[in-house]
Amino acid sequence: MQMSATYANFDLRQIPVLLRGHPESLDAWAQRWETKRVLLYVVVIVVGTGVYGAAMGCWRAPLQAIYTGIKFPLIVLLTTLGNAFLNGMLAPLLGLNLSFRQSSVAILMSFTIAAAILGAFSPLIFFLVWNAPPLSSRAAMSSATYQFILLSHVALIAFAGVTANVRLVQLLQRLSGSGILARKILFAWLAGNLFLGSQLSWNLRPFVGSPNLPLEFLRPNPFQGNFYESVVQAARHLLFP
Repeated sequence: MQMSATYANFDLRQIPVLLRGHPESLDAWAQRWETKRVLLYVVVIVVGTGVYGAAMGCWRAPLQAIYTGIKFPLIVLLTTLGNAFLNGMLAPLLGLNLSFRQSSVAILMSFTIAAAILGAFSPLIFFLVWNAPPLSSRAAMSSATYQFILLSHVALIAFAGVTANVRLVQLLQRLSGSGILARKILFAWLAGNLFLGSQLSWNLRPFVGSPNLPLEFLRPNPFQGNFYESVVQAARHLLFP
């Protein structure tokens, strides 16, 4: 029996459809803004990224797990909002007449997919942290463990983000009627997501934290340095200890 539209907006069974990137369903959902469905996406984002954030921060301390569990969903939601404006401008510039409402729903669906993937990865992160030396120990800081775990987070978050955006290719192709144009828009959206999301994550650090620094919600110098410099430095320490 077909479910009513109101009930379907709250039905978690639409999440697997979203994860599969079913183009007809995504197109229908992107055509209209439905508050109940949007709230469902926000809940999935908060829960998925919140659990992953708690797993990320628990290596430092339980309080850091709480801090990161709050900040990580906040970053994703702020990135979603910022990219909704950015993508709404990029799509028409690249040749796809996409309304702001459609681009907002599309980017929200994308981050919902990413949050679901990260939530699924959270047990793996808990297992990794559980088996790693305590962050307060000399072994964790003097070996490659710290850099390895940091880079593991970067890799998993990047994987979730790229996979989520790739799921939108069929939707963009359906809307544009061109596979080449859909891929151009996808790469532009990926670049915007990477730039804004990574810099916001740097400004709202720490997420894992360091035993050499006090445990705090935000660093006193949030705009000093940048995300890319820290990733290059961590990779250099890991590859050339």
